[in-house]
Amino acid sequence: MTAYIEEETQDRPHVSYSFTLEGLPGAPDIDEVEATLETIEGVECKIVHPSNSAWITATAATGPEQIIEVFAELGITARLTDASQLRHAAPADMTTGRRRSQRPVPTRMRRRRRSADRSLDRARRAGYTPQRKTEPTQDDVLYTARDLVTPARMWVALVFTLPVLVLAYFRPTQFDGWQWVELALATPVVTWCALPFHRALLGGVRRGSTALDGASAVAIIIAYLWSAAVIFAAPTGHRGWHSGFTWFATTRGTANGPELFLDVACGITLLLLIGRRYSIRARTLLLDEMTARTLDPDTEYIRFCKKRGQAEAAEERIPVSEINRGDDIVVHVGEIVPVDGVIMGGRARLRPGLIDAHEPIDVKVGSIIYAGSVIAEGEVKVRAQRTGHATRWSAVEHWLADVEARQRYASVQHAQAAAALLPVAMAVALTSFVLWGLITGDYNAALRTALAVLSGVAPVALALSPALAMRLGIESAARNGVLVRDGETLRTLETVDTIVFNRVGTLAQDEMFVESVTAAEGDSKEMVMRIAGALSMNSQFAVPRALVAGARDARAGADDDRELPARYELVSVDYARTGDVTGRLALVYVDEDGHESTTHIDAMLWRPSNLSHLKGNLAVAATSGGTPVVVHWKGKDRGVITLHDPFKDDADDAIALLEGQGLETVMCTRDTYAVARRFADYLGISTVLAGITADKKPGAIRTLRANGAEVAMVGDRTVIDALRAADVSIMYATADDIETGRKRNRRVSVMLLRQDVTAVPQLIAHARNVCGIKDRNLSLAWMYNIAMLFFAAIGVIPPIIATVLMLGSSLLIESLSMRARRFPRSL
Repeated sequence: MTAYIEEETQDRPHVSYSFTLEGLPGAPDIDEVEATLETIEGVECKIVHPSNSAWITATAATGPEQIIEVFAELGITARLTDASQLRHAAPADMTTGRRRSQRPVPTRMRRRRRSADRSLDRARRAGYTPQRKTEPTQDDVLYTARDLVTPARMWVALVFTLPVLVLAYFRPTQFDGWQWVELALATPVVTWCALPFHRALLGGVRRGSTALDGASAVAIIIAYLWSAAVIFAAPTGHRGWHSGFTWFATTRGTANGPELFLDVACGITLLLLIGRRYSIRARTLLLDEMTARTLDPDTEYIRFCKKRGQAEAAEERIPVSEINRGDDIVVHVGEIVPVDGVIMGGRARLRPGLIDAHEPIDVKVGSIIYAGSVIAEGEVKVRAQRTGHATRWSAVEHWLADVEARQRYASVQHAQAAAALLPVAMAVALTSFVLWGLITGDYNAALRTALAVLSGVAPVALALSPALAMRLGIESAARNGVLVRDGETLRTLETVDTIVFNRVGTLAQDEMFVESVTAAEGDSKEMVMRIAGALSMNSQFAVPRALVAGARDARAGADDDRELPARYELVSVDYARTGDVTGRLALVYVDEDGHESTTHIDAMLWRPSNLSHLKGNLAVAATSGGTPVVVHWKGKDRGVITLHDPFKDDADDAIALLEGQGLETVMCTRDTYAVARRFADYLGISTVLAGITADKKPGAIRTLRANGAEVAMVGDRTVIDALRAADVSIMYATADDIETGRKRNRRVSVMLLRQDVTAVPQLIAHARNVCGIKDRNLSLAWMYNIAMLFFAAIGVIPPIIATVLMLGSSLLIESLSMRARRFPRSL
């Protein structure tokens, strides 16, 4: 029995639990709760704040008691749901021996399944991306279901509402029995046509919340039921009864019976259908456009492959799912590039991409091209370097999907806050009805004011004012090569007052050159250069690449010297957190007779962070040129190599823009102060943090924050720990970086697909603009709702006009939010 349970545990290495929670903190702190729970090995957590529940996946060895204890430490009471208790108790109940299925699976079928699983696993590692199936889903009952607001309902409402309005507003058209005809015309409008709003209202009631169009739905129902009741039971339904239209509640209603409000019921329905149908929010989002352009795995391309025994490469058509790294793929005009790779043949012009990463449109042999690009002219042969889910296109799509999920959750929170306005509106409507009825005795006027209050309140505008501007602002930034994590990041960027640049990887180009080599007295410049190059052979960063290139140049231009080693072989190497490199080298000497002898030495490369670390001519060399690297072996510093890394073309202009925005610019580097200050003065940077090694940079950022600064740090993957220490982390990214920064344990606020420095001041300006739009929209929405409740309650605004104003306020908020799509091109 024990063996069986162990076998079952291996077959199902993870289990799922669901918990109901009490004492849950506010929505902004949910991420911290999830992150704390995920510190347990193998645990993944998703908290659903509106329902106060948690979904947790854990290893079989992690019991629910351990998870409940972690919740308790955070001040949250967690209870396992009944379904989870049954699933958790099921394995413990197996005490009667191994369970056998009625129809055991044949051994051959098991082997086939295992083989299929292994094949699928190999395909995924090779870059296979399965076809995603998308089905329309409703995000939240607070919003009216958009797929129910169909053209058929709108046109039926229009056809039946127009005669209702004519009969209600023009007394000469009111023939005998016209009120019965009006009731018959209004019935399909307020039932079938208004069904989306009634459905949202009932869904909200069932879930204990209030739909955003709930007040309008209540107004439609009240107006129709009142009208139907008075037609059947009051003189209003008698032949010869007529009614005149009055705009204001202060105007006395009809003296010969209760008034009809079928025009209000039909008018609200028609206007709501038109407004929701042609809402600006129906425009396509960037994620939808990317999904539409994502290739089907069965799309075929021509692959060149050279077969054994053949001089020329053969052509074959293969689907996208079978393309592997190293394959040469031909892409023709109008086709989408399926892989990230380098062009091996041909040239082409690309169409403007959905995401502007400031990359060249004209590509040729040697150019890097990315998946998702569309060939406008020409034809190219691409050697695949990344395929399937490993491409930059797929990484960006995953990032945007995560952003969309977070913004959808934020939208639900804003909608729930806006829905709190509806009980207030209903209370005002009831109070207005009672007071008007008691004071004036005219219940027609009383009902008219109540309907105006219900139809005029605009919770949709209140819900959209913060959410829509943020969503469009994030999308606009993504279209311009800047991936923002969420709306909270934009809000934090608005308040940032200090921008810290890590010099390497941000302000300077990703290429360095040997500027000078200074040897200590009695040592050889060539040997200094060659040992530095040997220690740097296994690294791909800018400094090691420059040292290796310099060593090759030194060897090519040197004369044969028997006193210097003929070969420098790297035996072992170790990289310290500070960035220093230590290693063991084998120096091979060749004498005049051609005999070889080997000497082993321990050498080190280190970069000085303090002027007192060096003396003599080495100290002068380390402070008078570019980035210094000290070469050390046999207990002595043997030489200094200075490296030149040219600044990016727009670095000085970008710094000037940031200073003009009132921000303090800081450069963080491990170089000595003299070198760092010279670089900073060239760019116009205010402050320099010099002599800061890689492991000390997070502490430097925390110190700035402790002194009251709101810090945004700009860097690359080499300083990711320092980036995470800032209020906002801005990272120059590759496809791998996007996937890394997307994960919870490596959270990065902003990813820059562009390599220019101007993207940083543009992002700051964009964040300020978007947050300004959000704040103005929110103020406008509140001002409108307060004014509407007041003027509708005193009888100044009729119900139809209140509906028009309500829809107008929503459309105005949406149109103003569209300005968030303008990403600053020039500052």
